[in-house]
Amino acid sequence: MSQKVIAVSSAFQKMTTQAILSIVFFLIVYVLLIVLGISITILAAYAGFQIIIVKPALITFMIGAGLLSMGILILIFLFKFLFSKKEVDRSHLVEITENEEPKLFKLIHEIVQEVDTQFPKKVYLSSEVNACVFYDSSFWSMFLPVKKNLQIGMGLVNSVSDIEFKAILAHEFGHFSQRSMKVGSYVYNVNQIIFNMLYENDSYNTLIKSWGGVNAYFTFFVSLAVKIVEGIQWVLKQVYEVVNTNYLKMSREMEFHADEVAANVTGSSPLITSLLRLDLASHSYNAVLDYYTTKVPDAIVTDNLYPQQQFVMNFLAQKSKLPIDNNLPLVNIDHLSRYNKSKLKLNNQLSTHPSTEDRVAQLNHLNIVKEGKPILPARNLFSDSYQLEAKFTDKLFGMVNYETTVVKKDKESFVEDFTKNYHSNSFAEVFNGYYDNKQPVSFEDNDEEINDLASDIRYQDLFDDKKVDLVYTAFALENDKNTLLQIEKKEIVVKRFDYDGEQFLASESGEIVNKLEQELTKIKEEIVINDQKIFSFFLDVAKSRGKKEEFRKLYTSFTNIDKDFDNKFDTYVKMINNTAFLYETTPFEVIEKNLAALKVIEKEFKIQIQDVLANDNYADALSPEMQDNFSKYAAEDLVYFIGQEYHDSKLEILFKAIHDYNDVLSKSFFKAKKEFLDFKSTLVA
Repeated sequence: MSQKVIAVSSAFQKMTTQAILSIVFFLIVYVLLIVLGISITILAAYAGFQIIIVKPALITFMIGAGLLSMGILILIFLFKFLFSKKEVDRSHLVEITENEEPKLFKLIHEIVQEVDTQFPKKVYLSSEVNACVFYDSSFWSMFLPVKKNLQIGMGLVNSVSDIEFKAILAHEFGHFSQRSMKVGSYVYNVNQIIFNMLYENDSYNTLIKSWGGVNAYFTFFVSLAVKIVEGIQWVLKQVYEVVNTNYLKMSREMEFHADEVAANVTGSSPLITSLLRLDLASHSYNAVLDYYTTKVPDAIVTDNLYPQQQFVMNFLAQKSKLPIDNNLPLVNIDHLSRYNKSKLKLNNQLSTHPSTEDRVAQLNHLNIVKEGKPILPARNLFSDSYQLEAKFTDKLFGMVNYETTVVKKDKESFVEDFTKNYHSNSFAEVFNGYYDNKQPVSFEDNDEEINDLASDIRYQDLFDDKKVDLVYTAFALENDKNTLLQIEKKEIVVKRFDYDGEQFLASESGEIVNKLEQELTKIKEEIVINDQKIFSFFLDVAKSRGKKEEFRKLYTSFTNIDKDFDNKFDTYVKMINNTAFLYETTPFEVIEKNLAALKVIEKEFKIQIQDVLANDNYADALSPEMQDNFSKYAAEDLVYFIGQEYHDSKLEILFKAIHDYNDVLSKSFFKAKKEFLDFKSTLVA
């Protein structure tokens, strides 16, 4: 039974109309540019021919040929996209066939029939947590039928149930299932054409250099061609802004449409649950990869990293108090938005995908319910999923050059190591994430006032979800306020912005800032009251256990290193800002000016490094290699630029000093904070 035709939304129709108009706008501008290019070429050829006729000589022939080459180069630029082809890299993919995976292909056949689209040309597997439909695109893709390929990530298969997997594939095929979606392909290709002309010019630049190197006459006329091409590119950039903005808006609506297609196949729920889990699945997959990256010097690998991905996913879910069903975490919308409370969206920051929150809201609004079936792991759709996982694991580790014979670590060893590292690099669970991005605050100067708060306080109330939300709401308000201030000062240029679901003009940003400041002041007052209660509670408990002096000593120690960290980190930021020019191509006189400014900042930086070397608070984070490089850097007056060249060995000392300085600060600060919070946690154990 084929999928019913799903009516497109009025928003999608509006975006489609705007996208079509932007294509027409591009075509008009492009035709005018072609007419201009052809006219320049004809005039240049005619002028060159006349010069040769008037006075036949080598010099006039070279001038004539130069004029003609100028016109030809302009035309090549205008038409080069016709011969450009964007091929998808398949080196990381493994193709599978129906004979190898009959159950998977049966499912794909079912989806294709229900969605009413074409069966993919080929089906590939990859290692990642994703699924997509892709094809090699070119200008001719707009006019010739192109069959799409399906890519399925084993990290995704490892993270979803079979019905969720079906929903995800139905979404991908939903992009190509109905005629109303065809305009998306046209807008995409127009977008790619302009992008090619603006940014994909390596081969064209090579042609320019070789052509301009023929002789001095050609160099002059090639330079003229470059100037004209730069003018054409300026015009195209304005067009690209219009086409790309409309493409992004329409792409967002296409995602909603494809979600509706998928919901009609499986119901709303499977796509919702998979969408909510995918961030956690990706984070867990990357956490395993990061772990083995740190083990490269020791040549430690594993047979199959996917069971480890699933362990991390469920481990982190349990730490976040998320339920687990059928060995898969059930992530809720509140957990997804716990750490991102921002309500600000800028119109120039559109992405091709709407937020997960918006997609879930739309799917809940559709509320399509399908008859339930037994839920099984998606890996059951494969003949031997473990063998495939092992194959991709070998493929990933095969990309690394190990200096010694590899040692394989089993899942049990990984679990033990990962769990230990997690607890070493996180704060006690009793704080519920309250201090993850916030520092403990001391109120020891207000003893009498604080002591009055000590009665009838439960530590669970001090760190409940409501108190944690206050902290992250304050962060969001602060960031949103700063962004709006930049809009007000025109440091960020937008016509409109969206705040809390309402549209505002850029000129109204000041009014919103005032509202945010009032809200921020109120929330900060609530946080201060809670911090006072926290200090009072733990001071009272410390007194009752005879640990008051230890408590105050640790609080004072942490407060001191906190203040020192802010001062030292400010110097680090100055060094980063004042060395940014070293990564850019800069005129010699500008380099000398920037180096003079850097030397001034370096004096402060070297004083801070000497303090780090002498301060016991940083001793544990300092390796012998770091100490050696710091001493070398602080003792010498390094010269980074000699004649017309950078002194790479001296720059290496500088960059390593900056990197190690930040590393030592971060590790030492975290260690002091963790020691203090661990002590506090023992008071309520």
